[in-house]
Amino acid sequence: MIISKTPYRISFFGGGTDYPSWYRKHGGQVLSTTIDKYIYITCRYLPPFFEHRLRLVYSMTELCNKASELDHPSAREVLKFLKINDGLEIHYDGDLPGRSGTGSSSAFTVGLLHALYAYKGQTITTKELTETSINIEQNIIKETVGSQDQTNAAYGGFNHIKFQKNGEIEVNPVNISSELMSDLQNNLLLFYTGIQRTAEKIARSYVENIEDKSKTLNTMSSMVDQALDRLMNNDLDGFGKLLDQTWKKKRSLSTLVSNSIIDSMYQEAMDNGALGGKLSGAGGGGLLLLYVPLEKQKRVKKKLSKLLHIPFNFETHGSQIIHSSEDIHTLE
Repeated sequence: MIISKTPYRISFFGGGTDYPSWYRKHGGQVLSTTIDKYIYITCRYLPPFFEHRLRLVYSMTELCNKASELDHPSAREVLKFLKINDGLEIHYDGDLPGRSGTGSSSAFTVGLLHALYAYKGQTITTKELTETSINIEQNIIKETVGSQDQTNAAYGGFNHIKFQKNGEIEVNPVNISSELMSDLQNNLLLFYTGIQRTAEKIARSYVENIEDKSKTLNTMSSMVDQALDRLMNNDLDGFGKLLDQTWKKKRSLSTLVSNSIIDSMYQEAMDNGALGGKLSGAGGGGLLLLYVPLEKQKRVKKKLSKLLHIPFNFETHGSQIIHSSEDIHTLE
């Protein structure tokens, strides 16, 4: 049995510039981190005693005889890509709900790829894991997704990620003191809005005409540099206030990014001590990230008490194989 453990992420700045239709022409960059909430993928050889040869368990259970019959697009295409024809049972478990804006779809792809390479007795580098996941989602499934989620899930950590015009991806860990990193983490609050949404639909609403948003996206990209400058100068409150600015820019990309319910939640947080924040991911719902100085957090939590508060820490490991049994079935 193989078990992979792959982190979710929260994105601070630069989201939108990681879509290939943008960065292949202009370059892009994001500032984001993975957190200690994970997707677990369990894979095991399925003995030939059943009517089905594939069993996939997620929010649904699929039973079939070959990968091409699966409805789940990522599982179907990963299995086809790796040419796995064995009987196989795959289980998915996540610490956070799907469609929450934390890169869960890409974390699933990364985690499944990682697990199945281990199942085959093969190793894969972090770079290869990133590039293969991006290829499957963007070119094979043809989903409207960026490239930061796969990169975050594979590498882990608090990173400045640059997307080059030639398609290369550069991952640079943010080099600040552990004390400052801890202070930043302690000033962040994460709430589940209870609103599930399909990120691809929201992303498509502004990616299809992405050149029309060039001024906004260039501004959002420049905020990555501004945020890094604030961190290097120990200006955490300035970092928080910049989150408010990037959220306002993000909202202008599409009417689907926010709505009156989210706007009300956000404004209530700002009125009670938050300096900034944003929805994590494409928008429309999911998780609300807020920067709130410690002395104001009790008040903000009380005002948003109808929402689920999610304590979290930054994490640094990225996707890992946490269990690999010695009696792995050998593919024929």
